[in-house]
Amino acid sequence: MTMVEAEAVIRPSGRRSFRERHPVLNLLITRVPQGLLTMLIVATIVFWATQVLPGDAAYSVLGQSATPERVQELQAQLGLDKPLIQQYLQWLHGLLTGNPGNSLANGSPVTTLLGDGIRNSAVLVLAAGVIGTALAFSVGLLAALRRDKLFDHTVSTVALVLASLPEFVIGVILVIGLASVFLHLLPAVSFLAPGVSPWELPNQLVLPVTTLVLVIFPYIFRMTRGSVIETLESDYVEMAHLKGAAPTRALLSHAVPNALAPIIQVVGLTLIYLAGGIVVVEYVFNYPGLGRELVDAIANRDIPVIQFIVLILTAFYIVANILTDALTLAVSPRRRNPRSS
Repeated sequence: MTMVEAEAVIRPSGRRSFRERHPVLNLLITRVPQGLLTMLIVATIVFWATQVLPGDAAYSVLGQSATPERVQELQAQLGLDKPLIQQYLQWLHGLLTGNPGNSLANGSPVTTLLGDGIRNSAVLVLAAGVIGTALAFSVGLLAALRRDKLFDHTVSTVALVLASLPEFVIGVILVIGLASVFLHLLPAVSFLAPGVSPWELPNQLVLPVTTLVLVIFPYIFRMTRGSVIETLESDYVEMAHLKGAAPTRALLSHAVPNALAPIIQVVGLTLIYLAGGIVVVEYVFNYPGLGRELVDAIANRDIPVIQFIVLILTAFYIVANILTDALTLAVSPRRRNPRSS
């Protein structure tokens, strides 16, 4: 007797377990503790990995004015002369209490230093994610409806070309075409003063957002096209046509809902990719976000800033993964409403 059959014997007919009745809530209850454990593991790895970087943080801060006496004094001030395990426990306690430390470069609290960068990068990811997803989904839907026609072949070719180009190449092409050589419609770099929201200067966002939209477009487009084509060829959509359902109703009521699960998975993966892709794009356009802050911190060997940025990106990865799986489960009829035993 299998486990499923045994459960069917033990559990009365028609009664379902908590997992079956609330699959999304059950997923969140399971995955959130796993996410917290993952954060702890990543935090531990990040701390010990940054400790083995070549060079000395005190020497990097002092620069040419470094002398043995000043280096020793700064090490004591920063707590770098303490045993590593003690430094790790103090750092971990600071993270849990909302105080990840101070920047070694200028002494400012890390949270204050990165406040604008977190907001600016969030705006960039949000704008690119919303626009890119809406555009790719719409074009993928049209391509599926016009399968093997000129529109489908043209967009598929463009998507293949975009998928083969790195982010910085797309960014440079946009700068050449829209900001420097051919047209002068937009600023080639983003000048945002500290404290100024990107929404106040939308023209500064156009090129970075467009670059990221073009980067994620091919993947969401191809998944949307493939999933919708597969559902359009399914038996239930064919049955809907035989019953007299209009093509638009068959598409929106039957094909699209059943094609959403894999599309949501790809959208989640592309959003996770955006969190890493902004590093290159922000560097190309001099955009004042987490990506540029990370590059500067690595150049200055500003370990507390590096550690905190990596943890922010890790938290984003974990949250995006959990939400993606929850949404996928919510739109999957077979998993959301399993048959009772």
